[in-house]
Amino acid sequence: MDALDQLIAELTSGDDRRAEAAAQKLAAAGENAASALQALLASPDSDTRWWAARALAEIPSEQAVNGLLQALADPDPAVRQCAALGCGKQRARSAVPALLRAMHDSDSLTARLAANALVIIGSLAVEPLVEVLKGATQSVKLEAARALALISDPRAIPALFDALDNDSLLLEYWANEGLERMGVGMTFFKPV
Repeated sequence: MDALDQLIAELTSGDDRRAEAAAQKLAAAGENAASALQALLASPDSDTRWWAARALAEIPSEQAVNGLLQALADPDPAVRQCAALGCGKQRARSAVPALLRAMHDSDSLTARLAANALVIIGSLAVEPLVEVLKGATQSVKLEAARALALISDPRAIPALFDALDNDSLLLEYWANEGLERMGVGMTFFKPV
């Protein structure tokens, strides 16, 4: 058994401490480990898939990001949550479309973590988030407004102003928060 196989065995041992140590060591193995970890995403065991996603999050490579994107569609919400966190950790531009879809997840924590990952990715996510804010369900709009507020990119100002015209107090809160963060806040105009 070579070193990579030993680390994979530790990762899938069922012992969280050993698995976490293995995930860190697999990160150091880089691209070599990414393909082995991606193969684990097909396991019938959700714990194995979760640890594969956890380890992929530590490997800065496109192959690791592809594995995380695959895990974003996993049937187990815990695996999807881990994948969303991993996409944020990777600051993966290529993950933006999948993260936008994950904001519609039936699991609210997955949706929140996907929005958090988009915040970390930052300005590349602004225009797609503005589109989501215009035409999604209320819960998804709320996540989009929160993400836009936290990114604080001036391109979101018109959309956040439009979001103030909503029946949701939470949506109004995040729209106001975003505008305040960008120095716009409540501006009153004197009628002419």
